[in-house]
Amino acid sequence: MRRAEDASLSGGRRAGHVTSRSRRPPSGARRAVHMASGSRLGAAHPRQEGPADLRLVPPALAAWATAALALEASPGLLTGVVVVCLVVGCGLLIGTVRAAVRAGSRAAVAAVLLCVAAAAASAGLHGADLRRGPVPGLAERFATVTAEVEITADPRLTRPRVTGNHLAPVSVLAKGEVRSVEEASGARAVTRTPVLVIVDAGAAGRREWLGLLPSTRVRVTGRLAPPMVGGDRIAAVVRVRDRAGPEVVGEPSGAQRFAGRLRAGLREATGGLPADARALLPGLVVGDTSRITPDLDEAFKETDLAHTLAVSGSNLTIILALLLGPPGLAQRSERRGLAPWIGISLRTTAVLGGALTLTFVVVCRPDPSVLRAAACGAVALLALATGRRKSLIPALAAAVLLLVLYDPWLARSYGFLLSVLATGALLTLAPRWSSALRRRGVPPRPAEALAAAGAAQALCAPVVAVLSARVSLVAVPCNLLVEFAVAPATVLGFAALAVAPVAMPVAKGLAWCASWPAGWIAQVARTGAALPGAGVDWPGGWGGAALLALVTVAVVVTGRRLLGHPWLCAGCGVLLVLAVVQPPPLAGVVTGWPPPGWRLALCDVGQGDATVLAAGPGTGVVVDAGPDPKLVDRCLRDLGITRIPLVVLTHFHADHVAGLPGVLRGRAVGAIETTGFEEPVDQAEFVRREAVARGIPVTRALAGEQRRTGDLSWQVLWPPPRPAPEPEGPNDASVAMLVRSAGLRMLLLGDLEPPAQQALLRTPAAALVDGVDVLKVAHHGSAYQDPELIRRAAPRLALISCGADNPYGHPAPSTVAALREGGARVLRTDVDGALAVVGAGAGLRVARD
Repeated sequence: MRRAEDASLSGGRRAGHVTSRSRRPPSGARRAVHMASGSRLGAAHPRQEGPADLRLVPPALAAWATAALALEASPGLLTGVVVVCLVVGCGLLIGTVRAAVRAGSRAAVAAVLLCVAAAAASAGLHGADLRRGPVPGLAERFATVTAEVEITADPRLTRPRVTGNHLAPVSVLAKGEVRSVEEASGARAVTRTPVLVIVDAGAAGRREWLGLLPSTRVRVTGRLAPPMVGGDRIAAVVRVRDRAGPEVVGEPSGAQRFAGRLRAGLREATGGLPADARALLPGLVVGDTSRITPDLDEAFKETDLAHTLAVSGSNLTIILALLLGPPGLAQRSERRGLAPWIGISLRTTAVLGGALTLTFVVVCRPDPSVLRAAACGAVALLALATGRRKSLIPALAAAVLLLVLYDPWLARSYGFLLSVLATGALLTLAPRWSSALRRRGVPPRPAEALAAAGAAQALCAPVVAVLSARVSLVAVPCNLLVEFAVAPATVLGFAALAVAPVAMPVAKGLAWCASWPAGWIAQVARTGAALPGAGVDWPGGWGGAALLALVTVAVVVTGRRLLGHPWLCAGCGVLLVLAVVQPPPLAGVVTGWPPPGWRLALCDVGQGDATVLAAGPGTGVVVDAGPDPKLVDRCLRDLGITRIPLVVLTHFHADHVAGLPGVLRGRAVGAIETTGFEEPVDQAEFVRREAVARGIPVTRALAGEQRRTGDLSWQVLWPPPRPAPEPEGPNDASVAMLVRSAGLRMLLLGDLEPPAQQALLRTPAAALVDGVDVLKVAHHGSAYQDPELIRRAAPRLALISCGADNPYGHPAPSTVAALREGGARVLRTDVDGALAVVGAGAGLRVARD
């Protein structure tokens, strides 16, 4: 028995890390510590780790910077850099061998120069791919060609976006490489040029394109164009306008077919889950975000949880942790996990870990983001296997160096930068912060989780601010709340992925189990994003990032001092909670918005319309939803609106209806009322889909209809049941309303143009428009207004909703002048921001947000 224990101890030491001899305790002391632990594998001695080894950090950073700068440099300059660095670096190495002093400094400089040379050479070769062959020249001429393209990443749909009053058509985006190109003249060339394929296809064609696997070859005919933004890894854009599906000329590789079957099996296994879990689980497991809705994606971005939707090193780490042990034991030198428990040797464990990593790369696609995730996961794997956090810094530096040399485009990737910063935070700041929290009485597990989330946020937030010009105030708590759910969701999801091809019922059962933690993650994201103070606007660009870094340092320094004063910490925590939750009464007192007693609010939603009519505490009737769900949702949150008896959509142009998901998000909505002229058809269908998905009835507004809720009442003036003549377009079919509230008369005209405005004045309701208090000016204040309607309305306040620097010139100077000549005070959202009407009679005024 004693021999078995000795062998176990010996194996435990062999499985541990190699440490500096000068820092190791004597052999007898180490044996005593292990024997006293009572564990079969013993216990790691706390003094086994030496100081951090930073020798690889300068070469890695030098290679990173060189690759980022050299991708677009001229071949002559790169050749000179490579030659000079090689000559000087090799000379220093030779001198190092001969020198007796300062050999370390010379070797360090030589390593930096050689890495610079390697990065410059690699970047030069990759940059040459964008200039090689006939494709770049043909793109400059916008030539129409027939090309054979090999798909290199999963095709995906563009996100819906509003252009003017329409939603831009949804297209398929597919990255690929042109392998051969044929011009209209018949000239044909073989090449290998990276491109982005944009496909405008019908619904059936889009489904076929989205079903293509990487490594599939297709033949397309389309127009070449240069990339709109320079500095990317594509040489041209291929615009394909083909309503049919793709013409496949080469089947995908066996590995991609295998990966495709696994991914399809996971999608089938999750098909019957609740909507959020069905969308999220494939993203957690293999980075498949095809089902993620725009509102869920926005919620994850608002809470800085977007990393859970992408393939990351944590996915691989969680699976490998089952093999090697949990992260909580990473500071010990002995192995943990399933491998030693079932008697698998260290070498076999390494082979299994490598096989799992390879499978991960194949299933999740071997594109740069997945390779980056595998490398970062391997760093975490090293932490689990060796328990040496301090020696992981050179491991991370080595991973960065190898990845940048393999794919220099990563040097310009924000995702790569965020991955490195997050991993570096976990290896450097998190252990120190965790120790500091434990010294102040925080239990070990909460201390480690809080330190990890805080450290990652501190280093990554400035980069996120560059991208979004916004700082999340709920990122740390949201990441803490989802941390315990990510691992079970990922493990169960991978189990469903593996089982689906052979036992679909079992896979569906595993997916159902995984839906609970996945649903929790989605709920945390939605709840966090819905909080009024979830984030604050911040200056974008690197100047804003530097400012946020300074603020973060100040907060950390102040926080260290506050930790010794519990009551001050509690007070700061309460203030932060109030800033995030922003209870409506308190928020109104502090910010002055919304003003007490407001009757009508015109939201600042850019080039579009969204009006809110106060109907009681937390209640409002919403007229139009604007073009952006995020903007209208924020406006309603600022107003404290949680209940909406009715949403009126005046017509179906996108700048009035595309923001509907933001209006419906997290609010009780009684009904949606629309015009009867259902054009454009696609946007009318969009409204119906949103309503059906939430069980909200849709009704039609007709002239003469009168409604009341609380002190708010209104009458529909337009459209009549049978308008004569028929409206020329959606604008003239807009719903127009006369609203009464606390003695105010407010006229809302939608986007009515002169023909419909003149027809309205010929109806019996014309007498109702005379002498109103407030006019919501039609069609964003365009020049197309009927002078007689403006004269008869004679508003005291004229409110115009329009976007800053819009391409239509709204509002027209002639319209603004006509309103002012009639005695109206004119305000506009592009200049004045959100507007709220308060008071009545002589006390009528407008407050600005």
